[in-house]
Amino acid sequence: MKEQLLKKIKNKEIVVGVVGLGYVGLPLAVEKAKAGFKTIGFDVQQSKVDAVNSGHNYIGDVVDADLKEIVSEGMLRATTDFSFVKDVDFIAICVPTPLDKHQQPDISYVKSSAEAIAKYLTKGTMVVLESTTYPGTTEELLKPILESSGLKCGEDFYLGFSPERVDPGNKQFKTKNTPKVVGAIGADAREVIAAMYRAVLEGDVYEVSSPAVAEMEKILENTYRNINIGLANEMAILCHRMGIDYWEVVEAAKTKPYGFQAFYPGPGLGGHCIPLDPYYLSWKAREYGFHTSMIESSMMVNDRMPEYCVERSMAILNRHKKAINGSKVLVLGVAYKNDIDDYRESPAIKVIDELKKVGAEVDFYDPWIAEYKDNGQTFKGIAGIDAAIVASYDLVVITAAHTNFDYDMIQKNAQAIFDTRNAMQSIAARENIEVL
Repeated sequence: MKEQLLKKIKNKEIVVGVVGLGYVGLPLAVEKAKAGFKTIGFDVQQSKVDAVNSGHNYIGDVVDADLKEIVSEGMLRATTDFSFVKDVDFIAICVPTPLDKHQQPDISYVKSSAEAIAKYLTKGTMVVLESTTYPGTTEELLKPILESSGLKCGEDFYLGFSPERVDPGNKQFKTKNTPKVVGAIGADAREVIAAMYRAVLEGDVYEVSSPAVAEMEKILENTYRNINIGLANEMAILCHRMGIDYWEVVEAAKTKPYGFQAFYPGPGLGGHCIPLDPYYLSWKAREYGFHTSMIESSMMVNDRMPEYCVERSMAILNRHKKAINGSKVLVLGVAYKNDIDDYRESPAIKVIDELKKVGAEVDFYDPWIAEYKDNGQTFKGIAGIDAAIVASYDLVVITAAHTNFDYDMIQKNAQAIFDTRNAMQSIAARENIEVL
C-alpha cells in the first residue's frame, strides 16, 4: 500500500477530499487543487457548497481568481454527499472543534465527520485530522470509528494528525508556505502522509513519532501565546496603576536581541484557537490528576480583560463628568484582529456586551464586518464614520487596529478615545487619547 500511494502522489493521481470548507478547509482544498490534485470539498452547509461550485470565495486568505480558475478547470468541486468519499485517496478533516457551554471540548463535528467517512471508506485511503483537539483524539476517537468500516488501520488505511497553523490575515505566511507538522499511526503512514503534504506545500514538513505528539504540539503553540498574552495584559494593568506606559516598556524590552519575544495587551483573546486550545489541555490534564495552574491563571486574566476595558471606559467618562449609563459609545472594530473579517470569539463583542450591561448606548463600526451574530441575534453596525459621526459620541473605543481607519480624523473629532490596541501610536496629538 505504501509504495502504491507514494507512486500515485508522485504522478499526481491522488484524489483529495477535504471535509469542512471553512477558514481551514477551503484554503487547504484550494492549495491541493492548485498543486494538480483533483479535489472534492465536503460540507454539510449547502450554501458553502453552492458558493464553491460557483467559484464564489468567502474566505479572506483565498485569492478569488485562484478559486474561480480551479473550479472552472474541474480541479475542485464541492458536495454535501459523503458517498463520494469512496472516490478519494486522501481525506483531510477540517471541521470546528469549539467548547461547549461548560468550557469542555465539543468534538461532535469530528465524530460525525468520522462516522460519515467510515460508511464509504475504501482500502488504500489516507485520513488526516487537522482540527485542533486534545491529545489522544486521533487514536482514541477516530481510529475505532474508522475501523468500524471493517478496515484495519495501518493495513487497509492510514491515519494521522497534522494541525492547521493558519494565521488569518498574515501577509507573509499562508497555508502554502507555513511549515507543517505530521504525526501518524505507524512509520509507513507517517511517510506517505508527509509525502502528500510535501507534494502540495512549499513549507517544511516536520515528522513526529505519533498523532498525540502532533496534537500536543498545536496546543503548546497556542497555550504559549495565551500565557504570554496573559502576562502582557497583567503587566499592562499594573503599569497603568503605577503610571507607567506599558507600550513604551515593551518597545524597550524588544531591543534585547535574545531571550525576549514581544507580546501585547488587548481587550481579550479572540479567534478560534488561542482562547480555546488551553481549555482542551486543561480538560485532558484532569484525566491524569494534573492541574494546569499557570495556564488557568493566564486564562483568568485574559477572560477578565473585556470587563477591565469597560472599567477603564467608565473612568475616562467620569473624568469628563459623564456617567457611562446613557453615554453614547462607538466601538471601532469587532474583528478579533486587524484587517480580517473574522469575529470568532472576538473580545470586542464581549466589550460591547459589558458596555450595554452598565447602560451605555453602543454602536459599532467595522469596515470588514457589517454585522455579526451572537447568541442567536444579529447586530448591525453603522454604515460608516466621518467627523460629525465621531464627534457625536461621548467615547470612542478602539478594539481592532484596522489599518484602513482614518485615525487622524478620529483623533481630531472624538471627545474621548480609549485605544485598547495602541492603534493610534503614530498620532502626535494625544490630549483625548488614553491607551490600555
